[in-house]
Amino acid sequence: MLGKKQINEAAMRLKDKSCSVCLVVHTNPDGDAIGSALGLYHHLTEQGYENVSVLAPNEYASFLHWLPGNDKVIIATVQKKLALKLIADAHILFCLDFNGLNRAEGLDEAMRKSPAYKILIDHHPQPANEFDLMFSDTSVSSTAELLYEFIAALNGDSTLSLESSQCLYAGIVTDTGSFSYGSNNPRTYEITARLIEKGVDGNKIHQLIYNTYSEKRMRLLGYCLSEKLEVMHDQGVAFISLTEKDLQRFDHQEGDTEGVVNYALSIEGISLAALFMEKNGHVKISLRSTGEVNVNELARKYFNGGGHKNAAGGKSFNSMESTLNSFRNVVTNKGVV
Repeated sequence: MLGKKQINEAAMRLKDKSCSVCLVVHTNPDGDAIGSALGLYHHLTEQGYENVSVLAPNEYASFLHWLPGNDKVIIATVQKKLALKLIADAHILFCLDFNGLNRAEGLDEAMRKSPAYKILIDHHPQPANEFDLMFSDTSVSSTAELLYEFIAALNGDSTLSLESSQCLYAGIVTDTGSFSYGSNNPRTYEITARLIEKGVDGNKIHQLIYNTYSEKRMRLLGYCLSEKLEVMHDQGVAFISLTEKDLQRFDHQEGDTEGVVNYALSIEGISLAALFMEKNGHVKISLRSTGEVNVNELARKYFNGGGHKNAAGGKSFNSMESTLNSFRNVVTNKGVV
C-alpha cells in the first residue's frame, strides 16, 4: 500500500488541472517505461489536465508503437528544443521507471535545473536523493504495477480507462517477460486481473509485443545464437557480443535485441548471462541472472550501471575486446557467480 501522506501530497500538487505536467522516462525506454508513461498520460488527460506531455530521451522499439497515445510521445533526440522547453516550463515532473536523473541521458541537466516539483514512481533499488516525492518499491514487478496502485489510491480504480489499462498491462507483461520472472507476488496477478476486467485483451497484446518480429530481427537472433554466443561452463556464465558491424549487417533497429540476453540465460547450468552491444562509441551491456547472483552490484561496481538484483545494465567506454576481457576476468576471478 502507498502511504496516505504521500498520496495526499501528490493530490495537493496536482490540484490545479491547468498546471504543466511532464512525464519523463529513461534512456532506451522499455515496455514498462513507455507503458507507465502513457498509462499515466491517459489518466491525467481523462481527469481534465490540460497540459500533459510525455518525453523519452531517445527512440524505442517498434513493437511498442501500437500503444494508445504513442503519437504523443516526444523523442528528445528528434525534438530536443521542445523537450528542453517543456521541462523548463513544467510545474510537475513525473520521473517514471528510473531511480536517478542521470538515467535520462540528455535530459538530466535540464531536469536538475528545472524548478518543477519532481515525483518519482519507480521499482529500482537505491533511488537517488534528487526527488521531492518518491513512490519507490522494489517488491513490485514493474513501475506499471506501482503506477496502478498510485492511480487507484489517488482517484480510485474506477477512474482507470481501457487506454490506461492497456498501457499498464503492457508494462507489467514486458517487465516480467510474460510473467516468467519477477512475478511471484499475488498482488501482481490481482492487478493484472483488474486490468483485464477493464477490457484489456491479454492475448492480443501478447501477439503485438512478441509476435511481430521482422525477418531481419529473426536472422539477427539466429546469428547471435549460432555465431556470437560464448559459454563459460565452469563459471555458469554465457554471453553474446555484437559489434557495430554486426548490427549494420542485419539493419539493426531499436528493440531488435530486446530479450536476446534471456536466451543465454536459458541454457542449463547458466546463472549469469550478458549481452554486449557496440553502439555510438561505447559498449552497452545487459545483464541477467538467476537466484542469488546480483547483477545490480556487478553493473554498479564494474560497468557504470545498475538495476535490479537479477536484471541490470551498464556501459563500457573501452573497446569490445577489452570489455569482454574485463568481463571474463571479473566472472572468473571475483567470485560473482
